[in-house]
Amino acid sequence: MKKKTYLLFLSVFICMYYACMEKSTNLKNDTNPIYLNASASVEERIDDLMSRMTIEDKVYQMCQYVGLEHMKAAESKISPEELEKNDALGFYPGMRSDSVARLAEAGKIGSFLHVVTPEEANHLQELAQKSPLKIPLLIGIDAIHGNGLVEGATIYPSPISQAATFDDALIEEGNRQTALEMRANGMHWSFTPNIDVLRDPRWGRTGETFGEDPFLVGNMGIATIKGLQSDDFSGQNNVIACAKHLIAGSSSINGLNASPTDVSKRTLFEIFLPPYRRAVQEANVFSIMAAHNEVAGMPGHMDKYMMTELMRDRWNFQGFYVSDWNDISRIDIWHHVAKDFKQSIEFSINAGMDMNMHGPIFDKLLIELVNEGKVDEARVNEACRKILEVKFKLGLFENPFVTVEKAKEVNFADSHQKVALEQARRSIVLQKNKNNFLPFAENGNGKTIFITGPNADNQTTLGDWVSPQPEENVITMVEGITEIGTKNGYKINYFDSGDRSKEITDENIDKAAQQAKSSDVIVLVLGENSFRHDWKRKTTGENIDRATLKLSGNQMKLADKMLSLGKPVVVVYVSGSPIAEPWLEQRAKAVLNTWESGAFAGQATAEILFGEVNPSGKLPLTIPRSVGQLQMVYNHKPTAYIHKYNTEKKKPLHPFGFGLSYSKFKLSAPTVSKTTFEGLEDEIKVTVEVTNTSNVDGEEVLQLYIRDNISSYTRPVKELKGYKRVLVKAGETQTVELTITAESLAMYDRDYNFIVEPGEFTIMTGNSSADKNLQTTMISVDSKIMLDKNNER
Repeated sequence: MKKKTYLLFLSVFICMYYACMEKSTNLKNDTNPIYLNASASVEERIDDLMSRMTIEDKVYQMCQYVGLEHMKAAESKISPEELEKNDALGFYPGMRSDSVARLAEAGKIGSFLHVVTPEEANHLQELAQKSPLKIPLLIGIDAIHGNGLVEGATIYPSPISQAATFDDALIEEGNRQTALEMRANGMHWSFTPNIDVLRDPRWGRTGETFGEDPFLVGNMGIATIKGLQSDDFSGQNNVIACAKHLIAGSSSINGLNASPTDVSKRTLFEIFLPPYRRAVQEANVFSIMAAHNEVAGMPGHMDKYMMTELMRDRWNFQGFYVSDWNDISRIDIWHHVAKDFKQSIEFSINAGMDMNMHGPIFDKLLIELVNEGKVDEARVNEACRKILEVKFKLGLFENPFVTVEKAKEVNFADSHQKVALEQARRSIVLQKNKNNFLPFAENGNGKTIFITGPNADNQTTLGDWVSPQPEENVITMVEGITEIGTKNGYKINYFDSGDRSKEITDENIDKAAQQAKSSDVIVLVLGENSFRHDWKRKTTGENIDRATLKLSGNQMKLADKMLSLGKPVVVVYVSGSPIAEPWLEQRAKAVLNTWESGAFAGQATAEILFGEVNPSGKLPLTIPRSVGQLQMVYNHKPTAYIHKYNTEKKKPLHPFGFGLSYSKFKLSAPTVSKTTFEGLEDEIKVTVEVTNTSNVDGEEVLQLYIRDNISSYTRPVKELKGYKRVLVKAGETQTVELTITAESLAMYDRDYNFIVEPGEFTIMTGNSSADKNLQTTMISVDSKIMLDKNNER
């Protein structure tokens, strides 16, 4: 009997072994597999391919590595000891790049990131084509504002700059162009948009965000996603987007990246989650990246409620999750809520994670977890299916390669340059213009403009997530002002008082003052540096956070010296982070906030200074007077300013939505199409007359805010719910219409249902969030409206 049992067991084992062998080798015996048939449906192709894959094959699709050339460079720049805290450079101690190449050749890698040339992209795909199943690679890159890590790409203004345009269509077009440049260079997946709602401007990644307002952030996020993915990300001209970072890393308790966030569930739903819900439901974003940080003690990379119960089950997210840089391992080594990397993987994958960024060991440990029954194989199947879906829809199985010459043609194409320039023009905010000092006179008559400052003649205008670009592709501030100023009859002098803020010396300040004495006007180009490949001299950007909102280094000493000369001074800020220097702005004739306006920053700034372009940008965040005012946001709760500070005003330096123009606009009080909002599908039209009372054509951004007058839970004193950019010629009037929908009025109730409560709402319209710039009317809602029911059990 024992012998029969043994023989039966042996025969079953042999059958299972050969079945597995057949699964892994059956491609050789199948000359026309369904999954390689482009005419079959995507679902049919996925089903066929997965039927041929072992559990190991499926797990390999969940593995991402940094590019081979990136590995080689990183090994020479940082030590193994520095590796853990570095979120930009990566390699794998004990592994060489040729070892990783062999993994790709064996089909044991599903994705790469930090691949920045079409040549390397093609090489990696060639390796993948040697694997048994010939599954192409998904190549991701941080194309945050253009494909900026690629040399020669079009560098658009950074996200905070884009938000200042209040122009959704223009941002969507720039991202459509970015998708074209990415595909031409062999990349398929952009780790953007960052739809973290900014609440603490000390955070170095402020320049990556779209500002402090959930509605504006949501709109800009949707524009970015639609530009990259189109309506359906299928085909050769689209890439997938990645909404990040889930959730609330922009509100860390000390302003430092990756630090804990401790906010209420209500704040999560009111402020931080709306852009994610809209990215999923309105734009079909196909990937989401988890956050470095914890929220209320739960690390983002193992937050099952956020990833699965809320985003997938309630809001129907159809895509896949990717970890941030090494953050699955940090569940153990940073957060100390797992005993080792293996348990960290268990917690993360069971919570909903689908891909590990980045590195070895993950696959081995996940396979062990499946075999031990600690991770359900269905979870791996779900992750693998989504990743394969992307590869099929993007057409990578048909053609994973790119033509190097085509990449050169697409990068920095003329049409892309035009959009980048237009974004720059519309992003620049005129924060002060005393006695209409700007624009400079059309005829300079030989007057001298003296330029100095740390950001005057370098590539800091490009912002973070950009590699050094060819000099001929970048117009610096000095170059732009010299070009247009000379054409208008001005003499332009420039002195390099220090290429970075930390390098401005007393000696150079004195030299600058000597040269400035003979000038008629001084232009100070000040600000911060988030340039990614200048880590030692960075003063903001990823992992470089700020303990102050004041100018770094000796910039204020330089400014004081210039102001003491008695010459008119124009301050030009270049920074992804806001600058709070009330004393400087009080004494300057004009202040121009150019943010990080990309490759054409110098041209756009000069056009505004000399009046060729009328400034029209609006602040996408509140600029406080000092860090002592933080948190300072326009959409605060009613009791935020009941009492006063002892030594500081409670008003900001500049309010959200603010920005001056060379034109003068008069806005009428709002009128509404009806005064009662009646149901889920109802709309109310709000109409405002915008009159240009000046002799200068200009663009104004009409803004609409609402306030729920009485609510069951406190709501902000005002919330942005609409905006429209409109061109109004001198002396003319334009009628502008904005729409109020049920979502404009909705809130989360006690049970976190998304509803509109009955009652009265104040409707406010104007050209900034400041009360003095707003006019009002009223509407009412008679009965409760349900938009989204909470399905938590």
